[in-house]
Amino acid sequence: MKVKQSGLLERLFQRLLHPLSAFLESATGGSLALLAATALAVALASVLGEPTVHHFWEQPLRVSLGEGAGFGLSLHHWVNDGLMAIFFFLIGLELKRELLVGELASLRKAILPVMAALGGVLCPALIYLAFNHGQASASGWAIPVATDIAFAVGILILLGSRVPRALIIFLTALAIADDLFAVLIIALFYAGEINLQALFAAAGCLATLMVLNRAGVRAYLPYVLVGLGLWLATLLSGLHATLAGVLLAFCIPARSPLRSEQFEAELEDLRQALNREHLDPSPNDPFLNAKIAELCERIEYSAARVQTPLQRLEHRLSPWVAFLIIPLFALSNAGLDLGAVAWNTALHSPITLGVGLGLVFGKFVGIASFSYLTTRLGWGSLPAGVAWPQLLGAAWLGGIGFTMSLFISQLAFADPAAAEAAKIGILLASLVAALIGVIWLWRVTERRAS
Repeated sequence: MKVKQSGLLERLFQRLLHPLSAFLESATGGSLALLAATALAVALASVLGEPTVHHFWEQPLRVSLGEGAGFGLSLHHWVNDGLMAIFFFLIGLELKRELLVGELASLRKAILPVMAALGGVLCPALIYLAFNHGQASASGWAIPVATDIAFAVGILILLGSRVPRALIIFLTALAIADDLFAVLIIALFYAGEINLQALFAAAGCLATLMVLNRAGVRAYLPYVLVGLGLWLATLLSGLHATLAGVLLAFCIPARSPLRSEQFEAELEDLRQALNREHLDPSPNDPFLNAKIAELCERIEYSAARVQTPLQRLEHRLSPWVAFLIIPLFALSNAGLDLGAVAWNTALHSPITLGVGLGLVFGKFVGIASFSYLTTRLGWGSLPAGVAWPQLLGAAWLGGIGFTMSLFISQLAFADPAAAEAAKIGILLASLVAALIGVIWLWRVTERRAS
């Protein structure tokens, strides 16, 4: 009985203290949902026509804040500026966790995925600029720099036991570092005209959030209310509103009010109380026994207190982001009328070539070369159980730039034709990179197993 309870306690701690496991579980389903939403977006644009789909997403939706007050955005902008702020909020939570206790927590552990991510930013950008230097389209240089974490990690998980878990963790850390670079690029290079009054308001909201964190406030409501103010002020400031999500995430407390030793002691007391109730002749069903129901509620309360607010939010938001927000983003941004595309012109467009070759070859060359350089210089080493052929397979998967690439293309181009050329490059390159990565890893693991 004692061994069984000890195993249960160990599994509970694993569940509470390793949110990466929950993330990896949702990555596969999320990538399939994203794939389905993309296919639906392309199908709707091809059947109904892009103008019809575009007209739908440009319908205004206004939020009233009282007598004559309020503001409105199109459905498209509510998705890109509103819902995607939640996506960036989740990225911020994941990044903060990785910096505190994950693969980016120490220089020795972080150096390889960070250097690989840096190479995966520089090489694609240079390839894009080689095709677009001196043209107005050069503003899209950042489109091929980001890896889509859901697709890339989801594919690795689908390969199952054929790839070591350490390779999945490496690619996850790389993609998170990659997202950090993308956030910095958006903040530095894709800001609009700055409204100083709104910027000061955003700074005030951020300062308030920092005070809440330092004061030990762990209730969600104050962070939600001030966070909404931060989002609105950032939206009006000229910076992209999604940056508010990252800033808010870094203000969410990462300390739990209940230490693990205290949690274990409370569980032991509650276990003994439950055993005493079970010895009582009264019903053991919590629905029929108020005392047992109360003990179960206390266990649930203790389990919630031992988790940090950051962990709880990450657990709760991950399914919503993976299965609702990202598919909605794909549905509103990935629509492409395949029959109306002038393929000969599109495939010779410097935008399409820069994005496509930047993602497929730039990502692979950048990740592989910077990883090799890092290990060669002795700054870092390959993850345990990961061989170079497997890391090169992950480097190919790094060329799947879907979500963040589409997002940056919306910021880079006001011209619909340029945005469509970028979209074609993103979709084709992501497909090619995924196929090469899967075939490469399948062949490598097959040879290693034989």
